[in-house]
Amino acid sequence: MTIPTDPDTGEFHRSANHFDARITADGRDGWPVEPGRYRLVVSRACPWASRGLIVRRLLGLEQALPVAVADPIQDEKSWRFTLDPGDRDPVLGIKYLAEAYFAAEPDYDGGISVPAVVDVPSGKLVTNDYPQITLDLSTEWTAHHREGAPELYPERLRDEIDEVNRGVHADVNAAVYEAGFAAKQAAYDDAYRRLFAKLDELSARLEKQRFLVGDTITEADIRLFTTLVRFDPVYHGHFKCNREKVAEMPVLWAYARDLYQTPGFGDTVDFDHIKRHYYQVHEQVNPTRIVPAGPDLSGWASPHGRESLGGRPFGDGTPPGPPPTAEEIDPR
Repeated sequence: MTIPTDPDTGEFHRSANHFDARITADGRDGWPVEPGRYRLVVSRACPWASRGLIVRRLLGLEQALPVAVADPIQDEKSWRFTLDPGDRDPVLGIKYLAEAYFAAEPDYDGGISVPAVVDVPSGKLVTNDYPQITLDLSTEWTAHHREGAPELYPERLRDEIDEVNRGVHADVNAAVYEAGFAAKQAAYDDAYRRLFAKLDELSARLEKQRFLVGDTITEADIRLFTTLVRFDPVYHGHFKCNREKVAEMPVLWAYARDLYQTPGFGDTVDFDHIKRHYYQVHEQVNPTRIVPAGPDLSGWASPHGRESLGGRPFGDGTPPGPPPTAEEIDPR
C-alpha cells in the first residue's frame, strides 16, 4: 500500500470522497431507499466502515441493508472478497470492490475505499461518503428502523453533534493517521500534539457526563468509539501515538468500555481483522508485516462504572437483539 504524503511538508491528507450521491426516502438523487436493493460493503478493520456497521445494528437495518465484508488484507487492487466462496461476493458477483467503482465511472482513477454502498441491480457504486452514509441511515431509512430504534441524530441536538464531530474528526479520527503516516518530524509532532490535546479535552467533557452530547448515545459517540477501540491495539504503537494508551486514561477507558459492552458496539468489533490489516498492509510503516501478539484484550469486559453518571443509552428506545448468525464475530 502506497501512502500519499506531501513531499514538502511530509503531511498525510486523506482523499476526498468522490462518490457522494445520497440514498434518500424521496430518491431525489435518483437512489430511493428500498430494502434489499443496496449492499453495504465494509471492512471490519476500517474505523470509517465500522461506523456503518454500528449504526446499522443499532437501528435494526440488517435485513433492509445487507452487508458484504471484505478481506482485511488488501492487495494491489485494494479491497477484495476472498472471505467468500470462490473469492467473489455472492450477491454482487465481483471479486474486487473496485469493479463497482468502475461500473459507476469507467475512467475513475482514485482510491478504493470502504464503506461503500453498491446498487445491486446495476452493480454500480452509489456512495463512499462515509460521514453522510450513517447520517442518512438515521434520517432517511426511518421507515425500516426496528421498533425501539434509538435516535442517533436527534434534530434538537444536531448543531452540537456536528460541532463535536468536526473536532473529533480533525483531531482524533484523522489525526491518528496523520501521525502514523507522517513523512517528516514536524508533521508527526503537529498531529501528535493535536491528538492528545483533543483527547484531554474529551476526557474532561466526559468526566461528568456519560455520553458526548445529551444523555443518550448519538452519532458523536459512534465516531469517537471507532478510533478509541483501535487505539491500544494499533494506533499507540503502529502509528506512534504513544503518550498514553487509552487503558491508561481513566475516563476515556471507562467510556470506551461502556460503549463496547453496549449491544451494537462490541459485537461489531473484530480485533483480529483490525490488527492484521494495519500491521500487514501498511508496509511503509511496518515493513516486516509482523502482527504483535498484544495487547491483552480481556479488560474490555471489565466493569466500567459509568452507570453512576446516569444517562439512557438508547433514550426511549431499546437495545438491539443479537447480531444475525452470519455476522457473529469470533471474540478470539
